[in-house]
Amino acid sequence: MIEELQTQIQAEVAASPVHVFMKGTPAMPQCGFSKAVCDVFNALGVEFTATNTLENLDAYRAALMAETQWPTIPQIFVGGEFVGGCDILIEMYHKGEIQQMLGLQAPATAD
Repeated sequence: MIEELQTQIQAEVAASPVHVFMKGTPAMPQCGFSKAVCDVFNALGVEFTATNTLENLDAYRAALMAETQWPTIPQIFVGGEFVGGCDILIEMYHKGEIQQMLGLQAPATAD
């Protein structure tokens, strides 16, 4: 079961530039951390896909942990790469790093 779910996770991540494994849906997040992730991407005008892990939370948690070694949900992937959870995304947002990663702002240049 976990191996099948890992294959599904890999396919979902590969199919979208920004994918979030969250509790609930972007239209109806079911936890504050998932809502915060949606709020960041919505504020940036970034389209993203999401998987509602509440459909099988224990299996998703185990499969994601095997993939990312990250214990919490939500989990954010950008360009097929694991970025982190809610706290990491918010930190990156405040530093302008997620905007840069998404091509929304030019990288800083040294003069």
